[in-house]
Amino acid sequence: MTTPVVSIAYHSGHGHTAVLAEAVRAGAAEAGAQVELIKVDEITDAQWELLDASDAIVFGSPTYMGTASGAFHGFAEASSKRWFGQDWRDKLAAGFTNSGSKSGDKLHTLQFFQILAAQHGMNWINLGLHPGWNSSTASEHDLNRLGVFAGAAAQTNVDEGPDGVHKADIATAEHLGRRIAEAARVFALGRVAASGLAA
Repeated sequence: MTTPVVSIAYHSGHGHTAVLAEAVRAGAAEAGAQVELIKVDEITDAQWELLDASDAIVFGSPTYMGTASGAFHGFAEASSKRWFGQDWRDKLAAGFTNSGSKSGDKLHTLQFFQILAAQHGMNWINLGLHPGWNSSTASEHDLNRLGVFAGAAAQTNVDEGPDGVHKADIATAEHLGRRIAEAARVFALGRVAASGLAA
């Protein structure tokens, strides 16, 4: 059985996004993937090579001033070396973010990730959930309580530390991890099957 490799390339300024990265890792591992966490502000040559060898890359960053953090933008620019050779072409991609406000323009960060993935020729995997917490019978404890489709979004009060990350947002990030791992497995098995047909 093919074991997909999922790498989570993320930056966390105050620890909140690191909690989400760990949740994505847990979800992907539960779904049978080999998962690697990579802090983009400390990335090594070996970790770049790990990204090159991954079946899927999940991008994560806090939303600062309506976009991904400066550290993540630095990583995105450095990835242009991979863009020239289209080294990440046909890999899967997904993303997650956190901000202090309910909206906080998190969608812009996720769209930045989507465009980065598209420039690399990657295939974007969305959250695949209906929105939660949008009716009188719904709850803030619903999965996807913020109603985002592009990726996993979280809101954490600015005066709380990493322990303040909402449990529903953690569960939503775990869902994203499972979804990307399951999609990576399907893609990997499809490549094996296609190569057998071509032989």
